[in-house]
Amino acid sequence: MINIGLTPNVVLGILMTISGSLFYIVKITKPQISGTNDIFVITLNLIYSGIIIIHGWRLDPILLFSQYIIVTIVMFFTIDNINLKNQILLVKRRKQRKYGQQKRREYLEQ
Repeated sequence: MINIGLTPNVVLGILMTISGSLFYIVKITKPQISGTNDIFVITLNLIYSGIIIIHGWRLDPILLFSQYIIVTIVMFFTIDNINLKNQILLVKRRKQRKYGQQKRREYLEQ
């Protein structure tokens, strides 16, 4: 029997599903900042959200609160990870542009 209603565990599962979907959208729209293990993290995120939605009614309030805390921490780290990957990409582009300008100057000086 599957018991699904609008309870806190379903809200948590939907929140995790949305965050996993957003992370997948970032992977599709900006493949240059996605890593090799991102699809693994996205899959685990969706499996976790499905388990919480279907079996979360068994959680007592303390365990559900700990799940909320863990999910909040994971979301902040995910956002920070995406921002850091984006900054690394920007630094690489600046270095490539600077290197290309130096090569162009050397070529023109010859």
